[in-house]
Amino acid sequence: MYPENYKYTKEHEWILVEGDTGTIGITDHAQHELGDIVYVDLPKAGTGVEQGKALGSVESVKAVSDIYSPITGEVIESNGDLSGAPEKLNSDPHGAAWLVKVKLSNLSEIDGLMSAADYQAYLGE
Repeated sequence: MYPENYKYTKEHEWILVEGDTGTIGITDHAQHELGDIVYVDLPKAGTGVEQGKALGSVESVKAVSDIYSPITGEVIESNGDLSGAPEKLNSDPHGAAWLVKVKLSNLSEIDGLMSAADYQAYLGE
């Protein structure tokens, strides 16, 4: 269920690292807990993000939840498709519904994140 090549946070974000770029999204567990997602607020390209700090938010019919950056870096792209179709986060959270791509400034931060197996153990699955 959780892609093996991703890293995960305790706040239910994932990151796929390719070279010095990280693609960030929320996990299937997160979208399930949120319920029907109706709005996504994402940073624009050029915005700095810091590990553990909010980078945007997701609004569902239940609540508004912050999205926390798994790493430090600079946003190079936001997923514009989500502004018109935020519900994609419910149907494809580990794929087409990625949130932002970030140029990483400290690759060693990745070492502190969970593997897919660690994340599933964290969830108690």
